[in-house]
Amino acid sequence: MKKTVTISFFWVLLCNSALLMAQTEPESIVPETDKFQDYFYESLKQKGIENYDRAITALEFCLKLKPNDATVFSEMGKNYFGQKNYEQSYSYYEKATQIDPKNKWFWAGMYEVSYKTKNYNQAIISVNKLIEFNDSYKEDLVSLYMYTQQFDKALVLIDELNEKVGKSEMREMYKTQILSQGKFQNAEIDNLLNQIKLNPKTEFNYITLIKLYSDKNETQKAAEITKKLETEIPGSEWAQVGLFKNYLDKNEAQKAINSMNVVLSSTQIDAKIKYRVLDEFMTFVNKNPQYSSDLEKAISLFSKDSDANITKKIAKYYYSKKQWDKAIFYYEQSLKNNSVSDVETNILLLQSYVEIKQFENVSKKAATLVEIYPTQPHFYYYSALANNQLKQYKKAIEMLEMGMDYVVEDVQLEINFNLQLGEAHNGLGDFKKREQYFTKANQLLKAKK
Repeated sequence: MKKTVTISFFWVLLCNSALLMAQTEPESIVPETDKFQDYFYESLKQKGIENYDRAITALEFCLKLKPNDATVFSEMGKNYFGQKNYEQSYSYYEKATQIDPKNKWFWAGMYEVSYKTKNYNQAIISVNKLIEFNDSYKEDLVSLYMYTQQFDKALVLIDELNEKVGKSEMREMYKTQILSQGKFQNAEIDNLLNQIKLNPKTEFNYITLIKLYSDKNETQKAAEITKKLETEIPGSEWAQVGLFKNYLDKNEAQKAINSMNVVLSSTQIDAKIKYRVLDEFMTFVNKNPQYSSDLEKAISLFSKDSDANITKKIAKYYYSKKQWDKAIFYYEQSLKNNSVSDVETNILLLQSYVEIKQFENVSKKAATLVEIYPTQPHFYYYSALANNQLKQYKKAIEMLEMGMDYVVEDVQLEINFNLQLGEAHNGLGDFKKREQYFTKANQLLKAKK
């Protein structure tokens, strides 16, 4: 009997134990690793659909299970960044780097937050760490030094990168900006002289130094460095830039022309340098017209150039020589590259058309320009002049009467308006008005004298 009771009691205990297990929440018997993964994947899913609050909640559960998981802290940083809570985002990224400082992407997260909030001094800290993973971040560091006005550090780093990976347009822009401040020029000159001494076959050091001396108007020093460049690197096309200027200053025209031809034909030399060389030679030829043929050859290299300023300068040169066809070609080229925004170029083009009696072109272009610049009186004048020549007198009068209101403090233009009004009324047979406007023009002319 005792035995039976004992067995019965054991069975009751067993059943109760089973019952208790059956009543336990399923979640409580899931391994912690599985729960962590579930919460983590849930956070990724919610982040993917920009439900950042839910993602953060899931990650908080993850941190309860694994309080020192760097990846979770990083994910927290991403989600707070998505919420634009940049202070919290940075804090979580920072915690991630403290746990695992060898993970590049945690530092990248800190950098992203700092840059977004324009905290560039803070960004420098992150970038210096990122450079340990990838040297390319030195480009970012240059910009950050510029933003924080640490120009001395920026200059050192620019020179380092120029030497290691070659120049870049952005770095050259920064360098020009820095060196425009005189206090850095002497330091840079000393640095370049030292670099030339250590690396006499490195061309860009000479080039940079020549530019610096030229900007400081130290032409003799620039010439000395140019000669040194030519000696060390005989085939240097860049040496010809300095030699061209040196020869021009000494009035050694033929040598200057030879150097110029090398520069303008070079595929290595910057377009801006070529423009400067051509501009200087045009100035020289204006005083020394015997070299016009050499200038013509030089100019021919720019017939398809896309720079509006240089084509305009070429056009003005031909305009001054009354070579109207060539002036028209380059004025049109300049406007093609600069739309119709240059009023002066348009006026000079219209006058060039007039000089060779292309009145149809004058009429069409002036009409278009009147619509674009309704307050610019010159375009009304040219429209009227062309219409008079085409015997469209009423149209000429209409344009002149519309444009006269915009003639302000320009006596010569007012004289021209009255002359064209006289011509138009003469064409219509209204001789009374013809005399009226011619008399007015004559009075203005006398008063002008």
